[in-house]
Amino acid sequence: MDTNIIEKLDRIEKLLIEQQTMQKQVLNFNETCKYLELSQSHLYKLTSTGAIPHYKPNGKKIYFQREELDHWLLRNRMDSQDEIEQQAADYLIKKGAVKL
Repeated sequence: MDTNIIEKLDRIEKLLIEQQTMQKQVLNFNETCKYLELSQSHLYKLTSTGAIPHYKPNGKKIYFQREELDHWLLRNRMDSQDEIEQQAADYLIKKGAVKL
């Protein structure tokens, strides 16, 4: 078999495994590292300090719920410049500093 075909099949297999992993609702530690694009040491630090929601059903292996990870990723939203300007304008109108 052509080496190029084998390489392509290997890539397809890896993509299928990744796609299957990304459809799971509960991820193990290594899957979570990939999902969040974090190093193992960083994720261990986040779990040990309680900074990220996780589960230890038997007190050893660590698991994560994908939905909770998504919420964790989207915390601390930063307003856009337009939103900040609108909030400032609304505040000034409310305080009576600007009349329409």
